[in-house]
Amino acid sequence: MGRTGRFLMTALGRTVGIIGAGIAGLACARTLAANAFDVKVFDKGRGVGGRTATRRAEPDLAFDHGAQYFTARDARLQKVTADWLSRGVVAEWLGCVVRLENGAVTHTSPQPRYVGVPGMTAMAADLASAIRVQTRTQIVAMSRGPSGWTIKTDAHENFGSFETVVVTLPAPQSAVFLQPHAFGAIASTLQMTPCWAVLVAFESKLEVPWDGAFVHNSPLSWVARNSSKPGRSGQSDCWVLHASPEWSAAHIEAAPDTAARLLLDAFSSAIAQQLPPDSHLTAHRWRHSHGSDADDRRMLFDPEVGLAVCGDWLAGGRVEGAFLSGVSAAEAICDSQGLKLGESGS
Repeated sequence: MGRTGRFLMTALGRTVGIIGAGIAGLACARTLAANAFDVKVFDKGRGVGGRTATRRAEPDLAFDHGAQYFTARDARLQKVTADWLSRGVVAEWLGCVVRLENGAVTHTSPQPRYVGVPGMTAMAADLASAIRVQTRTQIVAMSRGPSGWTIKTDAHENFGSFETVVVTLPAPQSAVFLQPHAFGAIASTLQMTPCWAVLVAFESKLEVPWDGAFVHNSPLSWVARNSSKPGRSGQSDCWVLHASPEWSAAHIEAAPDTAARLLLDAFSSAIAQQLPPDSHLTAHRWRHSHGSDADDRRMLFDPEVGLAVCGDWLAGGRVEGAFLSGVSAAEAICDSQGLKLGESGS
């Protein structure tokens, strides 16, 4: 959108600032931009995607250490997923996924599981491709004045004015920005659980007849052979291990190398076999991974002050929840302008 278009959108009250470039924020931004809103997204990270994250360690080592895959049950995400599939942004993960409990292995119900290609950041990168995103920007405050919202950074920069602001951070972080609005109280009541993620590459292939497993009665909740996903390098046997919320909370301040070794031991116990020597081992601490009692409001919006909130914690968790929350917030903002999704207005 050029300068003339942005001037027109400002005159129409269609300027939106979005805090957070995860799937919820980007889905909201992309939907609004497609409906003739002037949108700018801010994120403190080096890139986009939030917990749809991929970490690369060496030329042939890659780990999806956040969201492992996504499903598409809602028609809106199914339509977007079909487009992503046609363009190679995502692919179906055909790996064998099982359930591990007390040494017993049972198969899970078959369902399409999709992953970004070549990593889980691919969906976010595609959503962000046609909108303005400013990364490496730590937002510390926002305030509303006569001309709209101003967003302030830790570098004492001010951005605005925005007619509407959308907060898309995890609930505890959103609560800080939303006070004293009533939405702040809603966000502050929801607890989010942490998750330790272990990123490990083995010197030789781990011999198990499956590629992913939901783990029960263990410090682990999930393990996956990352290199079994489409578009990944198959030269190294790369695995991602996720600890359970309970174990992660109990060890939240552990040193990463300590957490990694403890969880490797738990992995060995869960599969009842010795692990091959590892050639790479790191751990990542997600402090806000899952909503312990995820809300189902989908999103929050106050048209009187132009304030919206979205995120997976408002939509049952998961990548699909984040996407639908963002689209729902965009729909509410469009409705406040007398627009329906798919109409650009004039």
